[in-house]
Amino acid sequence: MHAKKHHIVFLTGAGISQESGISTFRDANGLWNNHKIEEVASPEGFEKNPQLVLDFYNARRGQLDEVEPNAAHHMIAQLESKYEVTVITQNIDDLHERAGTTNLLHLHGELRKSRSTTDPNLIYKCEKDIQLGDLAADGGQLRPHIVWFGEAVPEIEKAIAITQSADLFVIVGTSMVVHPAASLLLAVPFDAQTVYIDTHPDVEDGINLLVIKEKASEGVRQLIEDYLPY
Repeated sequence: MHAKKHHIVFLTGAGISQESGISTFRDANGLWNNHKIEEVASPEGFEKNPQLVLDFYNARRGQLDEVEPNAAHHMIAQLESKYEVTVITQNIDDLHERAGTTNLLHLHGELRKSRSTTDPNLIYKCEKDIQLGDLAADGGQLRPHIVWFGEAVPEIEKAIAITQSADLFVIVGTSMVVHPAASLLLAVPFDAQTVYIDTHPDVEDGINLLVIKEKASEGVRQLIEDYLPY
């Protein structure tokens, strides 16, 4: 009988993609072309100015072709050879997939997918720009397959279930005081270790909590070299 592999669950946020050159939502004072982020990332914004919202996400999708996964993405993917690894990401890019991660849950949707505005279950692969007039099979306008401000996070229950099976829970590049990170922390088993990798951590070391004050790639390297002996 093989011993059960340790289950490492990563929760990743904007900090891990920043090193690949993907700007975060809050760069440039929370503005995009002088528009507030809420204007381009909310149902109300889409209703008011759908072209602006499509332009915003088309630009972000186009940026994916210019960036590559960084060392942190690759190191996480390579851990699959020794451990059971699941990545829960708040990011909408595809850098984890391109680095080779196979067990991946996108909490906030994916840039390379679109869906119908009338039926959220009609989801399509999306490699090119979405235009006004591009319709789903049900006749609904296509929109980015993204969870916008004010919308429910449909995958959160699945994320909680994954977290509840973690032996080690690692947060990389996202604040522990905002949701969903905060709510997922409550689902970590009491006997599991939590590691928090962030350049500006908002917590300190505690019981079953280790803080690594580094950017994503250096923090993941330290995690692997110093804290994963088993």
